[in-house]
Parts: sequence; structure tokens; C-alpha cells
Amino acid sequence: MIFEKRFHPKIKSDLKKIDRQLIQEIKEIHINNIAKDPYSYPTLKGKLSKFYSYHFRKNRVEYRIIYEIVDKSVIVFMMIAKRENIYENVLKRVSK
Repeated sequence: MIFEKRFHPKIKSDLKKIDRQLIQEIKEIHINNIAKDPYSYPTLKGKLSKFYSYHFRKNRVEYRIIYEIVDKSVIVFMMIAKRENIYENVLKRVSK
């Protein structure tokens, strides 16, 4: 199944905090990995239980891509950031 990809408006500000080479890797590899089988990654718990979390590591730093599947055909990417405080920050983002 082909999924449509959508991005939260603040994703651009997330990417400004990330190295350019890593941004390219995220676009070419990680986003495509999620799009191939978005249901294969773990869901979050509690208030964020409708979101999925894709994990990867680069230069000994843990990163997360938080996304939601809407209407079984659309992936909405909510946040891309280092693991540190991401869950609190995504909760703030979706609560607005």
C-alpha cells in the first residue's frame, strides 16, 4: 500500500536543529522505511497512544520520528528530534 506523507508545520523548525547530512539521510532512508510499513514500529503509551515512534541512532545520538497514521492511508509526521525530551515536546505540540 502506498501512503501519502504529510508533515506538521513545525517539522521545518525541527530539522533546523539537525545536521544537513543527517537531514538528507532522514529524507532518503528513514522516512522511506516508515512509509514502507508504518505499522511495524512501536506505538506510544498514554495520551500519545495514537502515535508511532521510529528510532534510529547516528554518531551515538538517539533520534526519534513521531508520526500518526490517519485514515489508513496518510502518515502525518509530527516531530523529528533527538530522543531527549521528545515525548514531552510532542505532547505540547499535539495539545495546541
